[in-house]
Amino acid sequence: MADENEELTLEEEGGKGGNKMMIIIIAVVVIVVGAAAAFFLLSGDDAPVDETATEQSEGEGEAKANEPVEVGTAKYVTMPRPFTFNVPGTSRDRLVQIKVQLMVRGDNNEELAQKHIPLIEGALLKAFSTGNADALATSAGKDALKLKAAQEVQKSVIDVAGSKIVEEVLFTGFVMQ
Repeated sequence: MADENEELTLEEEGGKGGNKMMIIIIAVVVIVVGAAAAFFLLSGDDAPVDETATEQSEGEGEAKANEPVEVGTAKYVTMPRPFTFNVPGTSRDRLVQIKVQLMVRGDNNEELAQKHIPLIEGALLKAFSTGNADALATSAGKDALKLKAAQEVQKSVIDVAGSKIVEEVLFTGFVMQ
């Protein structure tokens, strides 16, 4: 019987050792898989940087900085009063009221636009006088009038200030009766 007890003790110790070994193997596998996943996730597909391309793009940036290109944040200049005028239509004449804001780029252009408001108002009235009630009833007609107004304003301002100050004419209110 003593022999039987010894065999049982040895078998139990061998079973515990197998469980420990299995836990160690699983832990090593988890660590290896985690390390591999971290390596692939953290290492990007960054292509090697071409230094000549970087130098060329820096040179282009310097050349563009020397040019007198006005690129700034969009600023909006509100016209002091809405434009109210009559437009002819096929059935009857209509009364139109348009509130206008001008989109300019940069502080310098904003100041110039405010300085030349009377000139801009005149150009806008000239553009609005060509409107037709039937055309202004459609969104395409309104867009065409905005485009014509922007062209008229830019043309008149270039003649006086020497540069295109106003980038876009925006209708912030449009009523037609």
